[in-house]
Amino acid sequence: MPSLKELSRQPEILTGGHRLCAGCGAPIVVRQALKALDVPLVAANATGCLEVASAIYPYTAWRCSWIHSAFENAAATISGVEAAYRSLKRQDKIPGEFRFVAFGGDGGTFDIGFQSLSGAAERGHRFVYICYDNEAYMNTGIQRSSATPLGAETTTTPAGEVIPGKRQHRKDLTAIMAAHDIPYVAQVSPSHWNDLVTKMKKAFDAEGPAFVNAIAPCPRGWRHDGSLTVEVTRVAVETCYWPLYEVDHGKWRLTYKPREKKPVEEWLKMQGRFRHLFRPENRHIIDEIQAYVDRKWEELLKRCGEI
Repeated sequence: MPSLKELSRQPEILTGGHRLCAGCGAPIVVRQALKALDVPLVAANATGCLEVASAIYPYTAWRCSWIHSAFENAAATISGVEAAYRSLKRQDKIPGEFRFVAFGGDGGTFDIGFQSLSGAAERGHRFVYICYDNEAYMNTGIQRSSATPLGAETTTTPAGEVIPGKRQHRKDLTAIMAAHDIPYVAQVSPSHWNDLVTKMKKAFDAEGPAFVNAIAPCPRGWRHDGSLTVEVTRVAVETCYWPLYEVDHGKWRLTYKPREKKPVEEWLKMQGRFRHLFRPENRHIIDEIQAYVDRKWEELLKRCGEI
């Protein structure tokens, strides 16, 4: 694993000059993830914040072969490219090695694009799918997605007298992708860059599909100061709301265990979208979130052989 200093010297594939918001978690995830790569790359981008803000015609922030894809089919698009690459390789028409990656937000991954992702994983294409998970449809107005956590206020789950924010827990997509029995699945956070880059190298080296779920805060939707983006992800890990683990060829492994598991309240109070939960009448929702996090953490520890 190279040092942070050595990684910082590598060329940037996603350059500065894009129009993502200050403090956005998505470009931090992308820049860290692509530091793990040392061969040419072809990227597909589902419609979403990352796509619309990094490739406004006639400009682009990408220094690689890059394809704009629709919301629902980034995985299908990149799997078609990968299939064509394999054919051309068999015909000796392409020298050298390439890698293939698809980026999607949680809306284009958990919801609209899931059938495309599931199908590409089942077919066994060699590609990496990276979900930058900001837990809502952010660039279209902060609507809830199936990645939005219980109690979060969005424009389609407004907290008020009728409902106290979203009424369902988030979908556990990392575990769902692990159930596809593909070579590599991981959950990462930009706060733990060493862990993230190490996992991305494994993902790019996998002889088949790989899926990586990365927490990527949206300061506008989560309502925190943009300067706190990485700290918010760090607290998510320390509270075990966002545990760091991998599933390498079916073997579950915890890659970071907090010395002291903090209460999830520490993470909630950093974000304005949960402010209403701290009113006395909504205290039970915080307790419900804590119980959910505790249950999922215990399940993960068992799967990883930690208990």
